[in-house]
Amino acid sequence: MRTAGLTMNDVWAHRVLRERGVETYRLEGVTAELGVMVESLDLKHRGKEENYRPYLHMTGELRSVTPAKALPFGISQVTYSLGQGEKVDAFYEFDDQQLVVLASKGYFTSGFAVPEQVTGIEWELPVTADMLVLAPSGAQTQDDTAVVFTQIHDIGGLEIDLESSGYDLADYFADHSKDGVPRAEAVVDARGLKARPDAINSLFTEDELGLDTEVKQVVGAPVPEAAPVADGMSARLQQIEAEIAAEQEQYQTERASTEGTTENLYRERVAGALHRAEEQEAFAPPVPAREAQRDLNLELDLELEEQEQQTRRHEVKPAPSLDKRRLQVAQRAADLDFGENGEQSLGS
Repeated sequence: MRTAGLTMNDVWAHRVLRERGVETYRLEGVTAELGVMVESLDLKHRGKEENYRPYLHMTGELRSVTPAKALPFGISQVTYSLGQGEKVDAFYEFDDQQLVVLASKGYFTSGFAVPEQVTGIEWELPVTADMLVLAPSGAQTQDDTAVVFTQIHDIGGLEIDLESSGYDLADYFADHSKDGVPRAEAVVDARGLKARPDAINSLFTEDELGLDTEVKQVVGAPVPEAAPVADGMSARLQQIEAEIAAEQEQYQTERASTEGTTENLYRERVAGALHRAEEQEAFAPPVPAREAQRDLNLELDLELEEQEQQTRRHEVKPAPSLDKRRLQVAQRAADLDFGENGEQSLGS
């Protein structure tokens, strides 16, 4: 039986888990196949440390989930209407034999392109998923069916290849070996590679490519003709490096704008707070300047206090005590008495 599905991050899934007395079935790590409507397929490259190994980046919309074993209540497939499914990102890795096929079809030529017939169709991809099945109510009605909530593992970064998916995408590429840049320019002079400081290890051996005779012809060619070949390959590598840098920047931007990812949490919770703190510090004086100003203010305060104390010692005399005041009055009276007696004795 097929039934419409909902995602596990739907608000109703949380209500069902909190509700008591509701019959539910929780299934984790269920092996299933995704039905994905492929919207785009781009040829990308790994970094320099992996010799720019090519891979395919597929984006699409989830249309169905088919478990390997039927779910409770006989549910064999969960479907999603147009625009209701989650976004799916998958990365298809070529094995060594497939890379040999791509090289024979003109991978190193300018006319090499991703086939268009693999987009706009539905792919079946292997995944594992967690499912929550809500049992139908007790009322036996025609519209009373079970509700299924799904959560696909790594839906934003599925790793697939020929063995896991069963799709040999190398066969879908057209033969561009005679288009674009001539084939001879795709063969690099071995002497030129050894002479370059940033020599690159080839993805393929000469036996795998079947180019023994071509390499011998290029090595035996005059030296002046090898320079354009090396220059052409150098320009091609620079172009690939620029494409890789743009792809990485686009990927980081998408991850930062996707809710729930590590990059998004960092941008919203960490980077935002750091940015605001930097703005506040930009308007505040530097720490050494504040400390120097504080030391200067302390020195001025000490100097003013010392001057004020010196002024008080010179201008203000301490008031005499009561006993000292009495002694001064008595001494003054004695001096007056002595003066009167002296005048009398002199007059007599």
